[in-house]
Amino acid sequence: MKKIFITLLAIIATTTLFAQDDYQGSLLKNGDQIPNFSVLTLDGNEFVISDLKGKVVLINFFATWCGPCMKELPEVESQLWPKFKNENFAMISIGREHTKEQLLEFNKKKGFTFPIAPDSKREVYAKFASQYIPRNFIVDKTGKIIWQGVGFNQKELDHMMKVIQENL
Repeated sequence: MKKIFITLLAIIATTTLFAQDDYQGSLLKNGDQIPNFSVLTLDGNEFVISDLKGKVVLINFFATWCGPCMKELPEVESQLWPKFKNENFAMISIGREHTKEQLLEFNKKKGFTFPIAPDSKREVYAKFASQYIPRNFIVDKTGKIIWQGVGFNQKELDHMMKVIQENL
């Protein structure tokens, strides 16, 4: 029984690593220009990607029911956001298939301070990917995708932070 469990764990780990390397479900490649989009954040501000040229931007897609997303977002709040929020950096976390009301209730419990916006009909997400969350894209100052990741682990978050730092 223990051998079966270890074998299954190895298969899952390998699958996760391959999924992260080939950006399964992504409609974009590194080097592509970021698709144009705008969203209205929970605090009523409009986040317009085309207005952010000259900044490094992190675009995060999540869902409140997604286990890895719920592990990732607190780490983004405690590690990434405080480090870069006062830099030449912008971030948006987009709730895939969530309404503003759902996300307001969710954030009332969680207390995240980074910008969050709903994408109730997957209109923004559909420009980026066909499946899988959490999903992150880092955009350079010229508006090109320089990094993307699927899933969550601390090593990936550390690498994402390094890419942001190197491009500020």
